[in-house]
Amino acid sequence: MKFLIAGLGSIGRRHLRNLRALGEDDILLYRTHQSTLPDDELAGLSIETDLQAALSYHPDAVIVANPTALHMEVAIQSALAGCHLLIEKPVSNTLERVDELEAALRATGKQALVGFQFRFHPGLQQVVNLLANGELGRPLTVRAHWGEYLADWHPWEDYRQSYSARADLGGGVLLTLCHPFDYLRWILGEITSLWAFTGKLGDLELEVEDTAEIGLRFEQGLLGSLHLDYNQRPASHTLEVIGTQGTLNWSNTDGAVHWYNATGQSWHEYLLAPGFERNEMFKAEMNHFLDVVHGEAQPVCGIADGRRVIELVLAAQVSMKEKKMVDFAH
Repeated sequence: MKFLIAGLGSIGRRHLRNLRALGEDDILLYRTHQSTLPDDELAGLSIETDLQAALSYHPDAVIVANPTALHMEVAIQSALAGCHLLIEKPVSNTLERVDELEAALRATGKQALVGFQFRFHPGLQQVVNLLANGELGRPLTVRAHWGEYLADWHPWEDYRQSYSARADLGGGVLLTLCHPFDYLRWILGEITSLWAFTGKLGDLELEVEDTAEIGLRFEQGLLGSLHLDYNQRPASHTLEVIGTQGTLNWSNTDGAVHWYNATGQSWHEYLLAPGFERNEMFKAEMNHFLDVVHGEAQPVCGIADGRRVIELVLAAQVSMKEKKMVDFAH
C-alpha cells in the first residue's frame, strides 16, 4: 500500500516511524516546511508541497497530521481522491465542513479513523471490561484530570508558536487535550449536558485558554467532572470512577488500574506488561488502521465520534461565554 503523510510535526514523524516499523515503506510526504524538527529521518522519501500533486501518486491512505485548523482541507480532498483517512484528533476546531467530509467518505466508500490513541491503552481497555462486568456495580460519578506544562512538551521549539498555543491553528487546552471527552464517552456512554469555566490563569503568555473545569451529566444519569490545564508540574493524568459497589482509579503515569470491590472488601490491580511505553498505543492504533485500510475492520473511533468531541468542546466554549449549562437534544 502507498501512504501519504500530511504534516511532519512530532505526531506525523511518530506515524512515519510506526508505519516503517510495521513493514510499510511506500510512503510519500506532503509538507509546507513549517516543522521545527530536523529532516534527517525524512531522507530518501518523496516530498510534495502541493496537495493535488501529492494525491496524484494515488495513495491508498492519507494520515492527516497537520495543525487542527487545517485538517478539513486535506481530509476532504483526500477522501474525494479515494483515500482512507487517519485523522489526528481533534477532527477540526469547528464543525464547518465536517458534513462535507462525511459526504465525501460516503461517496467514495472509504473509511476514516480518528486518532484518539487512548482507546488503545491497555489500562483504559481494562476499565471498560471491569465496568462491563459490574465490578463497581452501577457507576455514579467520574473524575478525569489532565494537567501538563505546555512549555515542556516540545522543548526544541518556542511553545508560543506551536499549534497548541495558537487560536488560528486550533489550539487551546479544550481542543488540544480533548482525549478525555472521547474516552469518557467510550467508557461511560453519551454526555447529555455540560457546564464549563475556562481561563488564561497561568504565566505562559498564551492567546488561548490554559485551564478548563467542566461538569458533565451522562445519559445513564451519572455525574462527572473534567479538569484540563497547560500548567501542572509534574504532569498528572488520572481517572476515578465511583460506583455503587466500589471505586476504580487509573493513572497514565504507570498505566495501572486499581479497584476496590465492596462485595469482597478487597483491592485488586491490573498492571501493564513490563517495558510498556507510550508509543505502543500509537503502534496499536496504526495496526488497527492497516486493518481498516485492508477492509478487515471498522474504525473503532470514526468520524461520528470525532464530530461529537468537537460538539462537546464547542459546548464548553458556549457555556463559558454565555454563563449557562448546555443540554444536548437527542
